[in-house]
Amino acid sequence: MGIGVNLVTYLVGTMHLPSSTSANIVTDFVGTSFLLCLLGGFLADSFLGRYNTIAIFASIQTLGMVALAIAVKLPQLRPPLCHATAASNNCKQANGFQMGIFYLALYTIGLGIGGLKSSVSGFGTDQFDEKDDKEKAQMAYFFNRFFLFISTGTLVAVTILVYIQDEVDRSLAYGICSISMFIAILLFLAGTRRYRYKKSSGSPIVQILQVIVAAIRKRKMTTPVDANSLHENSHEASRIDHTDQFRFLDKAAILAQGDFEERNAAGSSSPNPWKLRSVTRVEEVKMMVRLVPIWATTIMFWTAYAQMITFSVEQASTMQRSIGKFQIPAGSLTVFFVLAIMITLAFYDRLIMPLWKKWNGQPGFTNLQRMAIGLVLSTIGMAVAALSERKRLSVARAMGGTTKTLPISVFLLIPQFFLVGSGEAFIYTGQLDFFITKSPKGMKTMSTGLFLSTLSLGFFISSFLVSIVKAVTGSKDGQGWLTDNINYGRLDCFYGLLTVLSVINFVVYLVCARWYKTHEQYPPALQMTSTTDKANGSSAEDRC
Repeated sequence: MGIGVNLVTYLVGTMHLPSSTSANIVTDFVGTSFLLCLLGGFLADSFLGRYNTIAIFASIQTLGMVALAIAVKLPQLRPPLCHATAASNNCKQANGFQMGIFYLALYTIGLGIGGLKSSVSGFGTDQFDEKDDKEKAQMAYFFNRFFLFISTGTLVAVTILVYIQDEVDRSLAYGICSISMFIAILLFLAGTRRYRYKKSSGSPIVQILQVIVAAIRKRKMTTPVDANSLHENSHEASRIDHTDQFRFLDKAAILAQGDFEERNAAGSSSPNPWKLRSVTRVEEVKMMVRLVPIWATTIMFWTAYAQMITFSVEQASTMQRSIGKFQIPAGSLTVFFVLAIMITLAFYDRLIMPLWKKWNGQPGFTNLQRMAIGLVLSTIGMAVAALSERKRLSVARAMGGTTKTLPISVFLLIPQFFLVGSGEAFIYTGQLDFFITKSPKGMKTMSTGLFLSTLSLGFFISSFLVSIVKAVTGSKDGQGWLTDNINYGRLDCFYGLLTVLSVINFVVYLVCARWYKTHEQYPPALQMTSTTDKANGSSAEDRC
């Protein structure tokens, strides 16, 4: 957070890059970091284990932070200083070598983040025995403290570190990040002998591919009417009942000649996993497929969220940010994200949940309802952002480009930060609950990766939209919706476009949510309940 939240001001102010290019660099970095969580999860499940994955990728992230601190410190790795006016910008942009070193450091950090995020929460839950009621209750404490420390780190990043970056020395701030990570690694390694290590059951990605490959190989075979004739060798307690949806995948469980292979001299044999899969394994894949429509329609939230750490920060840099003699760093406005999340969660926990339970007997909103609320709040946030930007642009035009700081308060942007931040509180918890509780027990890592990939793709779509809008609305003189100087652009129109897309996406989400509830299955063996559900005494089935 100490790197990504204020990076756009460095790219525009020091590296002299256009605002749209800078926004895309930030969104591509964050998107790639979350996308690499899939790689980290695959390596942890298949080869390294979670402990080794955390140790290795945390070290990679630390090396990247050290490299970035050096890159922003050395004058040879950035263009000459230039004080551009609001009316003209003739500053020399960073050259290919300077940007190459910068990208190398940045994406080394991204690689480390991907491996670390994919395993750290899972390794934490490995320390608790779910069969022990006492330890199961302690696991809820772990998640609460885990979220508390993440929020604390975010607060420090958007206040103290951003202030150091803008007012003292950016290299010093990144150095503090490096030292913090190094200390964290030492603390992590100090507990090596006390940790519990759970053996991996294999990569869920491989298991999904095995079902797909087996079904394709038998695509010309006729699926039997009686599901009992399909192959099933799973333990009775963990079996999932057959469903009629996605019948093509059932072909993977059809018994055929050559499906079994000998394992030893005694003549015992077992099915070749690339030719024959059990009904339970097929149904696990079906459960994951059912998540895809909901997964796809929650991506748009994170596209809207991306604007809050890119263009909204750049908006803030042009506005009055002084409180007395103290000037608020532009990147520190994202503190309202954290405040919105904390206030929303406290309001939901202490007021909404008791009233909701009293009204209809349910302990709170379902995960699908929470995601819907998050999408609505982000849509309203984008609409408010468009109106706020229209007001800011009117002031900029009235000043005629004669001043760098516009006579309009930065607090005009607070509503959009607060609305999207409140939306994050709902959609983040809703997505996490949905993808963990609605996925098979053996594919929790995969489902967590699906959740994180919505963040990744949201940022990538933001970069794509920025590029498309700039190409379509731009002109030969560099004007358009997204100009190098946002005072001469129409950022309000871009926010308006995101509002329209968010409305369309929300309608599609409602259709997908209704479809999911219609086809949802709760096999007796896998009626899993989340930690929150158990704490409130209700099952996942009751909540739906």
